[in-house]
Amino acid sequence: MGKFNGHFYPGLYLFSYGLYQATVVFKAMIVNDSLLYSACPPRNKGIWAGLWKISYGGLIKMVTGSILTVYVVFCLDDGMVFVDREVPPRFMYPKEWQHLTMFILLALNGCVDVMSNNLLPQRCVLLEKGTVALTFYVLLMLLVSHVQGSAGVELQTHSLLIMVVFLMMLVLTIQLWAPDAVHLSLIETFLFLMMGSWLVQVGFILYRPVSGYPWQDDDISDIMFITTFFCWHVMTNALCLLGIYSIASLWHRCHSPSWKLTASTEAPYYMSPEGPVYELLPEVEPSEKDEQALLLSESAP
Repeated sequence: MGKFNGHFYPGLYLFSYGLYQATVVFKAMIVNDSLLYSACPPRNKGIWAGLWKISYGGLIKMVTGSILTVYVVFCLDDGMVFVDREVPPRFMYPKEWQHLTMFILLALNGCVDVMSNNLLPQRCVLLEKGTVALTFYVLLMLLVSHVQGSAGVELQTHSLLIMVVFLMMLVLTIQLWAPDAVHLSLIETFLFLMMGSWLVQVGFILYRPVSGYPWQDDDISDIMFITTFFCWHVMTNALCLLGIYSIASLWHRCHSPSWKLTASTEAPYYMSPEGPVYELLPEVEPSEKDEQALLLSESAP
């Protein structure tokens, strides 16, 4: 599991989840809706109303975590052996067991989301946010231990990933006190995109380099270009968020009827062939009306 597939498929899932989260956050920003409690009611009744309320994000976490867990168990020829039979015994496959722990946490996080949204009498947002924060606390500890014995290119790539996970942990911790803050959700979305795209990049760097030649641990230029590639990921993901927001804004402007009614809220004009003659003015006070009538009577012949 610590090969190309172990980095590519989790990275692809995280990047896809970041794209989905970006659409949710930008929709809430554009229509001034709540991120936690959408104002859109179910469009149908009966079974369709129940399907509308299902936590699809939680289901995706459950399915993805379960699939990756099964893959870790069966990717080894002799299975997930915990301890060998030698004397003295020693633990086997430490990195695979860490991957297994990460994916089990992802599946459990999805179970909590589904339980909070569909099984409890009332949704518990603090439970959802706390579970996600706890998951990243554990993930950070696993990643710090994961790089033990690494050096050169592998250490540099995973160190940058650890930095992103640390920032995500801080954002999720702050969200425990401000769960509906749009700017925090936007930062969280960006970090999900960074984790996903960088994991995919790490898979290609370590196991399938584009040039066909492996990266060299003793070449300082290779180490420096890893950081350069990471900075390119930062800029690319920021532009990706900007593009999603532009598309969402354009779509909402073209399809939302509220934009078409904004002209009717302005002051009406009376038109003539040459253009607008005058604009309706706001109603004046009674004293001003009397003064205007007096001036008109004095100026009349």
